[in-house]
Amino acid sequence: MGSKITDLMKSKEISISELKGKTLAVDGFNTLYMFLTTIRGPDGSPLIDSQGRITSHVQGLLSRLLNYLEEGIKLVFVFDGKSPDLKSEETQRRKELKDKARSLYQQAKEEKDIENMKKYAARTTFLTNDMVEETKEFLDYLGIPWIQAPSEGEAQAAHLVKKGEAYAVVSQDADSLLNQAPRLIKNLSIGSRRKLPGKQGYAEIHPELIELNENLQRLKLTQDQLIYLAILIGTDYNYGGVKGIGPKKGIKLIREHKPKEAFEKVKWQEHSDISWEKIYDVIKNMKVTDEYKIVFNKPNYSKIKEFLEQRDFSQNRIERYIQRFEKIESQNKQKGLGEFF
Repeated sequence: MGSKITDLMKSKEISISELKGKTLAVDGFNTLYMFLTTIRGPDGSPLIDSQGRITSHVQGLLSRLLNYLEEGIKLVFVFDGKSPDLKSEETQRRKELKDKARSLYQQAKEEKDIENMKKYAARTTFLTNDMVEETKEFLDYLGIPWIQAPSEGEAQAAHLVKKGEAYAVVSQDADSLLNQAPRLIKNLSIGSRRKLPGKQGYAEIHPELIELNENLQRLKLTQDQLIYLAILIGTDYNYGGVKGIGPKKGIKLIREHKPKEAFEKVKWQEHSDISWEKIYDVIKNMKVTDEYKIVFNKPNYSKIKEFLEQRDFSQNRIERYIQRFEKIESQNKQKGLGEFF
């Protein structure tokens, strides 16, 4: 989804060392999309091998995973399944935005405007089924578990945390909180920087932990009220929410009125063809599965090497990556491979 409740959530900065030994549930689509958007050439073009396959996501995945493993952090990747039918309108909206960005990129290319080429190229990013399937294959070689969600990946990730099989969901938005994820971690990165909006400089970013119960108590809302609030201000099932209703007005409405009264008061039917009850039901009862096993296996070095060679990674780089995996394995041997790999 893409709920607008994220900015309402109070977080606390944490250090990477506080996550040592913990298992985190990662939204696979969100993560791969981030790599495809950010790992690009000066003109905005993605990394491509000699067969024309995009490899930005492979580069990002491998580097990021090694960084986390070296810090003692374990990741479980969760991939989206079939989106709820209500999401079709948002999917179409995003497609139109990408089409517009593609046109602007082409214009910038003709004008040899490198800055705008990079700017608009990132907005045309798309994740194909082939990219997702090869990522799952690569994760198998790396010994990293992944789960196929029946529907939204963040709901499945929240399910893992609720069951105690993961410490927190890793994501840049708060959607998983609507699915009752007890904890959410934003900005999970090691030694990273983020460009300051509208400025030339960069700022260091640090992981941030959001606790669901703490925020519900602070906002004086129940879990159901949080969902109602999200619907009022906008989700992927009703982009933009109710015109004129922002977080502050939304909270006041939800606190002071029963759900039916609150949505009648804002004249919901004038803002959406979909009933708010239907959106609530989709969020509240998102499909998840218990048919999975979270097992961390020893990396298959020959398969990793073959996979990377096929995508034109140099022998030196491949050897460096494998040496790092071997060092991690050696350092954790005294604990028993089952505790990490």
